[in-house]
Amino acid sequence: MSKVAVVYWSGTGNTEAMANAVADGAKKAGAEAELLGCSDFSAAKVAEYDAIAFGCPAMGAEVLEESEFEPMFEACKGALDGKKIALFGSYGWGDGEWMRNWEEDCKAAGAELACDSVMSNEGPGDAEVKSCEDLGAALA
Repeated sequence: MSKVAVVYWSGTGNTEAMANAVADGAKKAGAEAELLGCSDFSAAKVAEYDAIAFGCPAMGAEVLEESEFEPMFEACKGALDGKKIALFGSYGWGDGEWMRNWEEDCKAAGAELACDSVMSNEGPGDAEVKSCEDLGAALA
């Protein structure tokens, strides 16, 4: 059984709702999934999981949340080489530039993106919930 971490930061609950759907999808596909806030995750934990889903909303000028999520992710990047990961998050405006930059950052670190990233404008609707479940299944 593969072990999947779903690591996220959520300010309004939108990204948290997406994280729950990712975990559900991974479990339905037969994986053991663990939901973790970004403060409960570190580079030392990367090796404990077969795959990791990272979720963070776009903040400010289309950047990752800067006080908690971004420092945790930066610290983990060096451990992501060859690791199967997937990205998700919500946004309120813009065109998803933060997600494209994040994907490039992950590829540069050597991470393997298991599937297309999932973005939700504001709260996830049925289509985004389904996409999040599929993302979780892709990591399982």
